[in-house]
Amino acid sequence: MAKSELERVTEEKVGKGGMQVKMYFDMQSEEQDKLQPLLVDLINERLLKEPGVVYCYGAIEEPIKKDKYFITSAVVTALFENLKSLIWITFKYAPAGIEVLKPQKDIQISAWDLQSILLDISQLSNDYSRYILEKVLKPEDIEQINMQIENRKEVGRKLMQKKEGEKSDPDAKAGA
Repeated sequence: MAKSELERVTEEKVGKGGMQVKMYFDMQSEEQDKLQPLLVDLINERLLKEPGVVYCYGAIEEPIKKDKYFITSAVVTALFENLKSLIWITFKYAPAGIEVLKPQKDIQISAWDLQSILLDISQLSNDYSRYILEKVLKPEDIEQINMQIENRKEVGRKLMQKKEGEKSDPDAKAGA
């Protein structure tokens, strides 16, 4: 039996470190007519256009009414280029649940890739913290925090450049 194009692409990407997952999203509103278009937008205009997303498609449930709210959910199947892309999307869109479909074995990750992922998570966390703090703090406090964040970014950038230099020069020693 011939494989579909979707199966072929999935196997190829997973073989190169990609990941196929099901993500579960839920949404609620007092207005029933807003729910499904918002989830369609999430799938087609946001997730599908994110870097590292090879494909995604989903099924949206009919809204149900509970008290004064309408509630619905979507099950989205997506293929990601790598673990880093999956983590980024998970952090950014906060699905209610995730099920890893492929690979169905242990996942290997290099120290370099793990470091890159952790730095991205740290940056995203800083961005969220900055947003929250800007809504609460005085302007002078915000200015000081922004300066600290910029300094932290510069230190991170220098560390990444140093690490990239070591990676391209296998004879380089730490601290040399």
